[in-house]
Amino acid sequence: MLATVPRAAPARVVRRLLSPWCRFGLLVAVLGAAAVLVAVYRPQRLLSNGWPTHAGGFAAAALFALVYGLCAAAFAPRPLLNAASGALLGTVAGLGAAIAGTVLAAGIAFGLGRLLGQRALRTLVRGRWLTAADGLMSRYGFRSMLAIRLFPGVPFAAANYGAAVSRMNWPSFLVATGLGSIPNTAAYVVAGSTAASPTSPAFLVASGFIVLSAVVAAVVGWRKRHHLGAAARIHGGGAPGPRGAGDR
Repeated sequence: MLATVPRAAPARVVRRLLSPWCRFGLLVAVLGAAAVLVAVYRPQRLLSNGWPTHAGGFAAAALFALVYGLCAAAFAPRPLLNAASGALLGTVAGLGAAIAGTVLAAGIAFGLGRLLGQRALRTLVRGRWLTAADGLMSRYGFRSMLAIRLFPGVPFAAANYGAAVSRMNWPSFLVATGLGSIPNTAAYVVAGSTAASPTSPAFLVASGFIVLSAVVAAVVGWRKRHHLGAAARIHGGGAPGPRGAGDR
């Protein structure tokens, strides 16, 4: 009987370390450390100032996408990364690298949130507004995420971790992120690739699109809050849709 006591104590410790709230604490620590590193070292500058001038071709675009994904997952500002992508790689290769990096960064954040934060944070989704938002993302994953990415009113990290807490599935999240990020990302890439000629038509069109998309996002966000409020009244705090619904 006494021999089982030493075995039970380590088992309890392991269970506590693997508990939802301990994993959520680890997620907070990882994200906090990433935010501090970005604030101190500002790695997005290295993509422009420290990028080897002889680098080119597919290998350079793939390397840039990898570094982009890691930096964006660590909260480096994506507009600067997109502009640097255009300035260093040109419009076509820069857009491909930026979209690939965006999907990579979103996938990293989604995976971290799903693994370390979902079980703990879902217990907090109780208010009508939170329940409605969770229900929309869980039931209409692809369409919800596509709309969020098309209109850059929702911060990139907030959308990633919000989707991770919901029951949205991986394919809906990644495909919608890739497709929905193209217009706004392309505008920044073109602006970066033509920044040396600020009076060129391409630069002016790209800059105008960036401003216009921000205004449209603000207007759409202002109007959509009424739809979310209506959805909240319909849900009435009820439970969201079945697990793994993703999109119907």
